[in-house]
Amino acid sequence: MKYVVTLNGTDYEVDVTELSEAIVTNVAPTAPVAPVAAAPVAAPAPAAAPVAAAPVSGTGTPVTSPMPGTILKVSAAAGQSVKEGDVLFILEAMKMENEIVAPVSGTISQVVVSSGNTVDTDQTLAFIG
Repeated sequence: MKYVVTLNGTDYEVDVTELSEAIVTNVAPTAPVAPVAAAPVAAPAPAAAPVAAAPVSGTGTPVTSPMPGTILKVSAAAGQSVKEGDVLFILEAMKMENEIVAPVSGTISQVVVSSGNTVDTDQTLAFIG
């Protein structure tokens, strides 16, 4: 099989023989290409430094995210009484919805995230006091 591959502005005709794995058998330029003068490029604006999330502190047992994702639903509110295993959050990760449950029974002392927030692994979502 023959393919035309462009690399750094130069076209190459590549012959490939199909086996259990691909092996390149011949590579040759297809036609000489006139060099193109590089256009002046403006220096990119310095990127803003990533803003670190403010440290979260609260009282009680933290409820943390087991994986990175997006919070789709918050079923917990400060002052709400919960039992161990109650669903507090729905976290979307890798196109799957995951239930984040209360690790202990108690009262929600603080909810740190809201729907639509993106969270990282082990990020605190709430505290149960």
